[in-house]
Amino acid sequence: MAFRDIRTIGDPVLRTVCEQITTIDDRVRALVVDLVETVDAEGRAGLAANQIGVSLRAFSWNLDGEVGYVLNPRLVEVSEEAQDGDEGCLSVPGLWFPARRAAYAKVEGIDLDGAPVTVEGEGIMARCLQHEVDHLDGKLYLDRLDRDVRKSAMRKVRELM
Repeated sequence: MAFRDIRTIGDPVLRTVCEQITTIDDRVRALVVDLVETVDAEGRAGLAANQIGVSLRAFSWNLDGEVGYVLNPRLVEVSEEAQDGDEGCLSVPGLWFPARRAAYAKVEGIDLDGAPVTVEGEGIMARCLQHEVDHLDGKLYLDRLDRDVRKSAMRKVRELM
C-alpha cells in the first residue's frame, strides 16, 4: 500500500499553485494510486496532490463509500446558494472552523486514460470539490474564513506549530 505522509501547514508546497498534468505516464499513474490509497482511511474526505508533496493538479475523494480521483480539475460551476458548516483539513490537523461554501459544485477534468471526467455534488461533496481545488491553487480553507474566525484560527494554528 502506498499510504503517504500528509504535509501540514507551514510546508511551502501547500502554498504552491500546482502544475497541469501534460503527460499521463507511470509517475502520474503512481500518484493516483498514492492519492486513492492515502485518502481511503476513516475520517478522510479528500486529498490534493500537494498535500503529499507533489505539485501536480490531481486530487482524490472518499465520500459515502465512493473513492475516486480527477486529474487537472477545474471548478466550472458553483451555486449561488451557500452552505455553512465546520470544515477541517488533513494539513491543519485537529482544527475545525465554520466556513461558508457554495451548496453545489461541479468540477471537470480527466482520468488516467485522458477521457473527460465530471464530478459534481451538493453538501459535503460540494465542499470537498471546492476545498481540493483550492489546495491545487495554493490555498487553504483557513484563507476563506470570516475575518474574526480567521484570527482565532490562526492563533490556534500557531499554538500547534
